[in-house]
Amino acid sequence: MSLPAALLLNSCGSANKDSRNQMIVSVTDQRLLLVHDGKPVKSYKVSTSKFGIGSERNSNRTPLGRMEIARKIGEGAPTGMVFKSRRATGEIVKPNAPGRDAIVSRIMWLNGTEDYNRNTYGRCVYIHGTPEEWRLGTPASYGCIRMGMKDVVDLYERVGEGAEVRVMRGPLVDTSAGQEYVSKHSSEQSLGVAQR
Repeated sequence: MSLPAALLLNSCGSANKDSRNQMIVSVTDQRLLLVHDGKPVKSYKVSTSKFGIGSERNSNRTPLGRMEIARKIGEGAPTGMVFKSRRATGEIVKPNAPGRDAIVSRIMWLNGTEDYNRNTYGRCVYIHGTPEEWRLGTPASYGCIRMGMKDVVDLYERVGEGAEVRVMRGPLVDTSAGQEYVSKHSSEQSLGVAQR
């Protein structure tokens, strides 16, 4: 099966950095909150690493802190398309297909923007779709942030390259302040970065 080049790679380098969208990932909640112009838009169930959090090379852990979407891969691919080495294989799997733990649907390749997580891009940490949707809501990945097949397509279409991603230890709800989400103006302490 021959695939269009657009399915193989959708390279970054866009001069139009997405500064209106931010994604906040809570390791505690296993949720990703999309914030547009400072207002919460949508919350998605995710899975971070089953090995915990950290930025060590070869640790298979999910890094904490500020990152950005460096590259978006998979534009126009069918939901469930399997990717190997960031290239569409032509195989399409269904949600919860037995014995399948592939990267599917879309890939948003992350780049760390802080000293301790600058190796995120080199570690190939992504936000990507998974066929193991039954595992969402619990730590189950090998360092990436996994999403449902349709959810990752939805997020991919809403955000652009350069959009900020923040991964924090704590919950999205700040009960002490009665906040429903952590805004982009929250302190590093509330984002859990200071606790790394």
